[in-house]
Amino acid sequence: MTEQGRIPWYLKALAILAGLWLVAPTLVVIPMSFTGRSSFMFPPPDWSLDYYRNFFTHPIWLDSLLTSLRLAAVVTVLATVCGTAAAFGIVRGRLRGGGAMSGILLTPIILPQIVAAIAIYIVFLRTGLSGTFLGLVIAHTGFAIPFVTVAVVANLRTIDPELERAAASLGSSPLTTFRTVTLPLAAPGVLSGAVFAFAVSFDEVVISLFLTSPALRTLPVQMFTSVTTETDPTIAAASTIVVAATTALLLLVVASPRARRAAIQDFSSTARREQS
Repeated sequence: MTEQGRIPWYLKALAILAGLWLVAPTLVVIPMSFTGRSSFMFPPPDWSLDYYRNFFTHPIWLDSLLTSLRLAAVVTVLATVCGTAAAFGIVRGRLRGGGAMSGILLTPIILPQIVAAIAIYIVFLRTGLSGTFLGLVIAHTGFAIPFVTVAVVANLRTIDPELERAAASLGSSPLTTFRTVTLPLAAPGVLSGAVFAFAVSFDEVVISLFLTSPALRTLPVQMFTSVTTETDPTIAAASTIVVAATTALLLLVVASPRARRAAIQDFSSTARREQS
């Protein structure tokens, strides 16, 4: 028998095994990125940084990386703004059919990517957006907005509405209340949504395969092309860089609750000063 609230040892063991199973491919790819041979031999017989140098100097790899970074940056801004506005409307707005609206916003997550990719490709092919940077921005933004909305909605529902009412009672306008109270308190959710939006856009490959062109190619598409047409360990270096960047972004999400606690303390102290 175990005490109530304690996790049984076998569940911990299963969690560890599942984590190792998910991490195992990464533990293989990272050493292979430092190989000195032009093959995917594991463990590497010798070590070198040649393929990292090739990744950052080869025009095709470098252009695809810069394209993905620019695309993810634009998508992050657009998806964060739209997703935050949608989340605020769902949680704080008095709109009829809020449940239906939430379901519509979650459709890109529920719908299989290949189905969405084919539909987007057909529409964009007729409108001339296929193979353009604008088309990629629109497609990725639509796919990233639900991730931002879910993160911000979850955060907004933990915020006490009395804090917003207190600011309104002190004479703040709705816009000022949102800017000085709601948004700072919801900052961890907004930050988490922005991180997810960046990661979703940066890693997306299915939709991008339909919308890219030989002159416009994202990093995931270039990685997919490389692994299917040639034996080039540069893809291992690219994969390691993507894993490192994604891990760094996730660390920002883990640290975000500290920002929320600091925002609550700052608002509480400000409210006490105004009341006194």
